[in-house]
Amino acid sequence: MTNAMHPFNALMQITARPPTVFVRGEGSWLWDDSGKRYLDFIQGWAVNCLGHSPPAVAAALAEQAKLLLTPSPAFYNAPTLRLAKALVDHSCFDQVFFTNSGAEANEGAIKLARKYGALHRGGAYEIITFEGAFHGRTLATMSASGKKAFEPLFEPKVSGFPKATLNDIGSVKRLINDNTIAVMLEPIQGEAGVWPATDQFLRDLRALTQAQGLLLIFDEIQTGMGRTGKLFHYEHADIEPDIMTLGKGIGGGVPLAALLATQAASCFEHGDQGGTFNGNPLMCAAGLAVLERVGEPDFLKSVRDSGLFLASELQRISARHGLGEVRGRGLLVALDLKHPIGASIVAQALENGVLLNSPQPDALRFMPALNLTRDEISEMIDGLDVILTKMGAARRVA
Repeated sequence: MTNAMHPFNALMQITARPPTVFVRGEGSWLWDDSGKRYLDFIQGWAVNCLGHSPPAVAAALAEQAKLLLTPSPAFYNAPTLRLAKALVDHSCFDQVFFTNSGAEANEGAIKLARKYGALHRGGAYEIITFEGAFHGRTLATMSASGKKAFEPLFEPKVSGFPKATLNDIGSVKRLINDNTIAVMLEPIQGEAGVWPATDQFLRDLRALTQAQGLLLIFDEIQTGMGRTGKLFHYEHADIEPDIMTLGKGIGGGVPLAALLATQAASCFEHGDQGGTFNGNPLMCAAGLAVLERVGEPDFLKSVRDSGLFLASELQRISARHGLGEVRGRGLLVALDLKHPIGASIVAQALENGVLLNSPQPDALRFMPALNLTRDEISEMIDGLDVILTKMGAARRVA
């Protein structure tokens, strides 16, 4: 696929993209190269927590770019130190390692757990993960994931990731053996279709891992940074993991992620971990701007309020069209379509100027900017209602 304006063929074809080319964004809106405007409920897969090109992030990047881009991770720099301290102050963790992507952060969490097992559990290395999980696209994080489409790819996989069933504590217990060092999970499985772990399951998991001397790793790449109405999802269950990973929203649109750990779990030694661009001041300056805004109690309350409104509106049109449940938390929610019509809805919505995501054929996932307005939610709902009515996708029941 190519044209005179855009040489599409020069880019590796790793996914089916529409020919739309975006050139500008502001808040909840994107514009393509023809000037058409789109209401964005994907936001880079929950990346743009403050919307497209937020002024605070743009200003932080511009100011830092004039000062220092990167001095090498072999030296300290001020924005990295400030962001690490701010994350520690806002969480239950003691130390931070910055990365460029969520997959890299999760890879670091796996390495940290295995190092801990080598030091403290006689070489234990297995990390229990979950069916339906998605932890990234490195070889190890694909192996840790429970995504069926990954199973035949890039064999042989990295061993050591037995799979339990989400919300089934018994399935976790049955997998624990002398080789087990940790349990790792997303508190909400986003890629699988937004399936939440219950708060009670998370509490039971914390109690089990503590009783067995195992590490508990929370992959909050998607749920962290205010997405579910708390700064970090583990706060909903009133527990404290040993290790947590952040990505997506932490940079507000730039490539930034983080591995956080308690003092007890922080066992890397010099040379164990690194990365050329990790913790560079430009990205960390953006992270500071994001955390300063997202960490405000009033902002987090607004996320919870917007999430409740979005869920109630989705429930209303679900009842109207005979669809299924609305699940999730805060501004990470899904609508069960009951039928494999997700791709058709996404395509029609794009044509109508709305960006939606269907992570599974029978579900829509909504992950808008955390500071979107009720009017923008209503506009999306009205557009979805029109599509469902036009498609005749489900019967009217109200």
